[in-house]
Amino acid sequence: MMTDTQIMTMTERAMVRVQTLLGQNDGDTLGLRIGITNTGCNGLSYTMDYASDQKPDDAIVKTDSVTLLIDYDAVQYVAGTEMDWLEEGLQSRFTFENPNEKGRCGCGSSFHV
Repeated sequence: MMTDTQIMTMTERAMVRVQTLLGQNDGDTLGLRIGITNTGCNGLSYTMDYASDQKPDDAIVKTDSVTLLIDYDAVQYVAGTEMDWLEEGLQSRFTFENPNEKGRCGCGSSFHV
C-alpha cells in the first residue's frame, strides 16, 4: 500500500459530493476507487466505484473526510490530477484536470497520455 496525498487532489466541491455519495451507499465502504480503463475514442477513461476493500497495491489518498483508493495500474496516468465536481445547467459530473493528458476526445469522455 502506498499513501500519497499528492497523487491526486480534490476540490472542496468534489469532496462534498463524494461524502454525499458515500453517505448514501449502504454497506461497508472504505472510500471511492479510482481507476483507468481502455475505452473511448481516445483510448483511456476514468472509472469510479465504491471501494469496500483495500488491495495490497492500492495508492491511498486521504483527506479529512474522503479516502480515494487508486488502482495501482492507474497511478501513472492520474499522478497530479485534480478531481472536481461540476454543475452546469442540467448537467452535473466529476471532472478531472490531468496534467498528463496529451489529448481528449470531443465529448470529453476519454483521453490519451
